[in-house]
Amino acid sequence: MKIILASASPRRRELLTQIGLEFQVVVSNVEEKVTATAPAAVVEELSAQKAEGVLLQMKEQVYSENSCGTEELQDCLVIGSDTIVAVDGQILGKPKDAEDAKRMLRMLQGRTHEVYTGVTVLRMNTEERRTFHEGTKVLFFPMTEEEIETYVATNDPLDKAGAYGIQGFCARYIRGIEGDYNNVVGLPVGRLYQEIKDWI
Repeated sequence: MKIILASASPRRRELLTQIGLEFQVVVSNVEEKVTATAPAAVVEELSAQKAEGVLLQMKEQVYSENSCGTEELQDCLVIGSDTIVAVDGQILGKPKDAEDAKRMLRMLQGRTHEVYTGVTVLRMNTEERRTFHEGTKVLFFPMTEEEIETYVATNDPLDKAGAYGIQGFCARYIRGIEGDYNNVVGLPVGRLYQEIKDWI
């Protein structure tokens, strides 16, 4: 079964490779629109939009290359995913800039927050879908203002939800987690594999 990852995230690519899956990357060009408010519902909605966007792109490409539209589409799975951080009910996405990253880290330091990742898997030929989310609690050690400044200066927080990456420099501030570590990195690959193993 051909697998398509609808994400440009290098961390998600590493996680899929880690569990032995071969895949291609196709990034969705769909404009994401959120209607949900609960963090778990938000990530499921966004993951579905990414997967649907890539599936549509692939179908359009096949039919444009074959104007008769009679060629059977190769069956494949498209995996869309989205991760957010939530603290006190407030959703933290990727920071806009360094100051925004510092603001987020001040909110997280010394306390527990939740990381939610939503995943949607679409099967091209049958149009079956599976959507789920995983939640993981993460507890930070207290951080001084100098430590926040030092971490932000690495630029590591700028492309990550909640302004931190658990697998990098910021590991020095992680006191503990409750749940799936890989979910915090960006993709709950254990749960994903269980969801798709009967398809692959």
